[in-house]
Amino acid sequence: MIRPERTIEKLKRGDKVVIAALGDSLTQGWMVRRGYIHFLLEMLKARYPQSALTIVPKGIPGDSADNGLYRLRYDILEYNPDCVLIQYAINDAFMGYTSRQFRSTIQEIIEEIQADGDADIILVTSSYIGDNADAEVIGEFYRQLEELGSVFGLPVAMVHEYWKERIDEGADYRTLVQYDMVHPTEDGYRFMAEAIAALF
Repeated sequence: MIRPERTIEKLKRGDKVVIAALGDSLTQGWMVRRGYIHFLLEMLKARYPQSALTIVPKGIPGDSADNGLYRLRYDILEYNPDCVLIQYAINDAFMGYTSRQFRSTIQEIIEEIQADGDADIILVTSSYIGDNADAEVIGEFYRQLEELGSVFGLPVAMVHEYWKERIDEGADYRTLVQYDMVHPTEDGYRFMAEAIAALF
């Protein structure tokens, strides 16, 4: 498994660590008191109690990867992050972008982060939305993230697969999503954080 090794070493040493999270409403924590950022911060601080960790949430509801690229420099890179989480796919899939356009934009985000410094980068898939036609469409976007992880040697948090595994083990899907059957509940966000924290 590919891991954010530089960030892990800093966490172990107790160095100051900044993780910046770029994404859409799932990164923002839509309609919940505690989103995945809150749970992830708790999990990492429990694992590395000596660390001086800050997570900067920069999720915007309705955001797509191209807007993430547009705001990357002033919304993420200005914090000089040690690690950047990139979470997109669902909005892009239903806003008229092709999976190839999506891949190209995510690649530009990766390359701009790498040109700016040596921050670890973690690609993050979004939630599992059931077995249906929409899931097949979104699945192609998730595959682009997985392939980019392989090309660039980056860790990929396969959140949707983690959700599916938990559901197969008995978790009730209906308790993981809100009324729109897409946005996570706090239980869903906790699973999302667990999938990301596993890389650390």
